[in-house]
Amino acid sequence: MNKNILLCVSGGIAVYKAVALVSKLSQAGARVKVIMTASARQFVNPLSFQVMSKNDVYFDTFDEKDSNVIAHIDLADWADLILVAPATANVIGKLANGIADDMVTTTLLATTVPVWIAPAMNVHMYDHPAVKRNLAQLATDGYQFIEPSEGFLACGYVGKGRLEEPEKITALVQQYFFASKPLAGRTVLVTAGASYVPLDNQHVISTKANGKVGQALAREAQALGAHVILLGEEATNADDLITQVENVKKQYAQLLFIHAANIPTIESAPTLSIAGTEAVTFGQKVLGNPLLQVIADEWIDYSQTATINGQIVNISDTTQFAKVLWQHILQGESQ
Repeated sequence: MNKNILLCVSGGIAVYKAVALVSKLSQAGARVKVIMTASARQFVNPLSFQVMSKNDVYFDTFDEKDSNVIAHIDLADWADLILVAPATANVIGKLANGIADDMVTTTLLATTVPVWIAPAMNVHMYDHPAVKRNLAQLATDGYQFIEPSEGFLACGYVGKGRLEEPEKITALVQQYFFASKPLAGRTVLVTAGASYVPLDNQHVISTKANGKVGQALAREAQALGAHVILLGEEATNADDLITQVENVKKQYAQLLFIHAANIPTIESAPTLSIAGTEAVTFGQKVLGNPLLQVIADEWIDYSQTATINGQIVNISDTTQFAKVLWQHILQGESQ
């Protein structure tokens, strides 16, 4: 799977299933880290999760294991997906109301990645109006849910409230990362930013670029499942940049190339060849015909709009622009 999964474990008898979930996710190729609430530690010792995940287990907001980072921020940024399993009525209520009073809740409020909540509790607790109200609020806030299954509960009741089986949760995670990933298994090379050409030992001709469009296109390609190689984020000698591109092209035969680096147009500047490569360009001088050429009034990093296949597209939001451009690229490949 090659993804970072952060598992937040809150206190309920279903904690034992969370240990098995770590095992299943790890077997599927995920890197798993675990945060536990104080109540969760009443059911299972953190050592069990440490052994299964082969990572430190976190449970104290003030226990900074690495002095170079703030633990709950670092974990929030590290994850590709966060699972809250089991999610008790207590942690659901805290999250719905923005309460951050332990390691789990502070991390959940700090993250920007998708959070999936897997409730587990007594059937009457699950049906309580307050819990339903909190779940509805979380749904409005964009959280996703792994619905509890029905069956015999630890309290003796039969009904809805059982934490979904680890195998099912693992399958859902795998499906999430590999379904609708049109670039899965492909390598995308992206160049970005400014480049320069030396005139003599003391002077260069440089271009104006900040690389934000190329970086956004690289992030979106990664979100679509691609293995992404990003070159030239900082000002780069044009000859060196082209050499790097050629080396990558030799290494990956079926390469999709997004050339969003600004190359000087003076006569002494090198010319990049895209012959035999599926490439997207932004008005640079190249050898060969691109799959798609994006046209803008000024360099793409600073332009407000661009033209893609005759359609004028806004660039002020580079993330949204990247999504639109990738739609055009994938449509062009399919034709």
